[in-house]
Amino acid sequence: MRQYDLIERVRQYNPNTDEALLNRAYVYAMRAHGEQKRASGDPYFSHPLEVAAILTDLKLDDATIAAALLHDTIEDTPTTRAEIDQIFGPDIGHLVEGLTKLKRLDLVSREAKQAENLRKLLLAIADDVRVLLVKLADRLHNMRTLEHMPPEGRTRIAQETLDIYAPLAGRMGMHSLREELEDLAFRQLYPEANRLVSERLDAQADRHSHLIAEIEQQLTRKLAESGTAAVVTGRRKRPYSIWRKMERKSVGFEQLSDIFGFRVVVKTLREVYRALGIVHTTWPMVPGRFKDYVSTPKQNDYRSLHTTVIGPGKQRVELQIRTADMHEIAEYGIAAHALYKDSPDSPTEMLSRESNAYAWLRHTVELLAEGSNPEEFLEHTKLELFHDQVFCFTPKGKLIALPRKATPIDFAYAVHTDVGNHAVGCKINGQMGPLVSELNNGDEVDIITSKAQTSPPSAWESIVVTGKARLAIRRATRNAVRTQYAALGRRIVERLIQRAKRDYSDEKLKGALPRLARASIDDVFAAVGRGEMRPSDVGRAMYPDYKEERIAAVPPPKSETGWFGLKKGKAVKFKVPTAEQTAASIPIRGINSDLPVRFAPNGGAVPGDRIVGILNPGEGITIYPIQSASLKEFEETPERWLDVRWDMDERTPQRFPARIEVQSVNEPGTLAQIAQVIAEHDGNIDNIRMTRRSPDFTDCMIDLEVYDLKHLNAIIAQLRAKKVVAAAERVTG
Repeated sequence: MRQYDLIERVRQYNPNTDEALLNRAYVYAMRAHGEQKRASGDPYFSHPLEVAAILTDLKLDDATIAAALLHDTIEDTPTTRAEIDQIFGPDIGHLVEGLTKLKRLDLVSREAKQAENLRKLLLAIADDVRVLLVKLADRLHNMRTLEHMPPEGRTRIAQETLDIYAPLAGRMGMHSLREELEDLAFRQLYPEANRLVSERLDAQADRHSHLIAEIEQQLTRKLAESGTAAVVTGRRKRPYSIWRKMERKSVGFEQLSDIFGFRVVVKTLREVYRALGIVHTTWPMVPGRFKDYVSTPKQNDYRSLHTTVIGPGKQRVELQIRTADMHEIAEYGIAAHALYKDSPDSPTEMLSRESNAYAWLRHTVELLAEGSNPEEFLEHTKLELFHDQVFCFTPKGKLIALPRKATPIDFAYAVHTDVGNHAVGCKINGQMGPLVSELNNGDEVDIITSKAQTSPPSAWESIVVTGKARLAIRRATRNAVRTQYAALGRRIVERLIQRAKRDYSDEKLKGALPRLARASIDDVFAAVGRGEMRPSDVGRAMYPDYKEERIAAVPPPKSETGWFGLKKGKAVKFKVPTAEQTAASIPIRGINSDLPVRFAPNGGAVPGDRIVGILNPGEGITIYPIQSASLKEFEETPERWLDVRWDMDERTPQRFPARIEVQSVNEPGTLAQIAQVIAEHDGNIDNIRMTRRSPDFTDCMIDLEVYDLKHLNAIIAQLRAKKVVAAAERVTG
């Protein structure tokens, strides 16, 4: 394409085009790329020129065409943003900057680099929609010339196109562009499937060519007889669309009845519904195949009536009925809005008012920008871009559009994040239903909330299908975990200061924040709770003369002079803790408390045991019985030992983990008798491992849950009384 040809294409839809600007951009880009070549061997400048030509088909404004010509100059030539601003103005400079990849990112994984580029692109799109239009045209031309790339590069680009850019074009209502991107990517990623589907489509088109013409003529004649002028066109579906439907529905090609579709374009909205009536009274309608996207448009502004009838020759005929304006938006989406017309507002401001699709995109970008890492951002973006939808309603009639297979949990988060976080149940069409139900078109969903639920279950993250819900659940889970660690850290620090006979106050700790390199006292507490900061460091930051005095929690022998235990393999004597020091220990209520608490993996701990807490970085406290042999592993790290005590509420009894080893006689019914003893004494078996020790005896390792030490000892005593039990002992690891 020559310089004059490009300007002539723009002038056809915009007689007031700024020819001087386009000429300047053309010449500048051609000189900037100079002798650069593409992988095909063509001059590199042919690429931005073709991108600009694609955008002229979308009838875009002069600034967008100029930005298309310049879009690779900052990335691939010595050109700077300052030069673009100086020569072409900050508006075009901003567009070119938004299209420039983060080529200097020092990231390890390709996924992280891809996600960061996508994040930058989407943020730029949210700021100016024209960035998206240039980027999609850029990707389309690259896909058209993909055969010149190395094989590994072709696969990566095609997959990225199918995952990100084609769905993004679909979300923006750019149907024709999305279909071409999908087919080009399909051809690269699944060449054999593409070949087979294309051959079957060609063969069927040859067989039914006369039928397509007959249906077009009959539809046109029937509508004209009723006074409705319409343009009827038939077309076959694209290979990727057919293949995806076969995959989704697990059907063969022969079972597909809607290979061909017909589009009926009329003048007015009234004629749309009149045409539908004519079609339905002429040919029988296929039940369940009518959809009204005129009264309920899709989120990408798509509007049409869809129906399927049994037409001439008993052939199923799929119809789309729309006006010319609806057709333009269906084909070109946000690009159908006349961005090149004179307007006091910026294109972004104008489009924000006119386009639901763009409003959705900006809202989505705001949510996705909160992702904690690049890979998470990429995951949520892919979730948000898939566009198969169901439409549900709130009890007040508000429409909520959701992806297919969405649940009431997704619905709750679509209404508001707080509704999702506090959701405990739902009614679907007036009937109570589980929160994991799959929603259908037209469902009325009423979410039941409770303030008692402060955070959603983390398991919901694997159930929901929307990026917004998954991000909110992950964020709430992180906050809940951080709150737990902060609560643990606060208790550790307060009791440490109390043991040192000093006064703790938040104000005192605030004054020490610079010495601890933390922004807030919650950051300090969370770091202590996670084991990232030693409590003694906090004590020294608050009181420079602080000296740590530990009361070792070790088993009491038959003596009144002190407690004895092992330290570095030697018997040592410790002070008896005073009542004040005992009060300074951390109360343990169980795994459902506000502290991140676990119990010893090899035997657990139960109320009645003397216990010690071990702080595990990033995991919270692990509670061990004081007689546990596993405590020897922590002798060299005394800073991880915590003074803890049971603080049980008798009104709400809890079960705690314990482990017993039973040596039993190997005869029928032995295991049943053991299980019966445990059940009769209200114990709960979690796990059993059996090992044949000899022909006559079997060792059973049983993990169970009991209320306290007295409860556990009663079960062991009853087991020992059984004739089939040779021995029964508690295991403490």
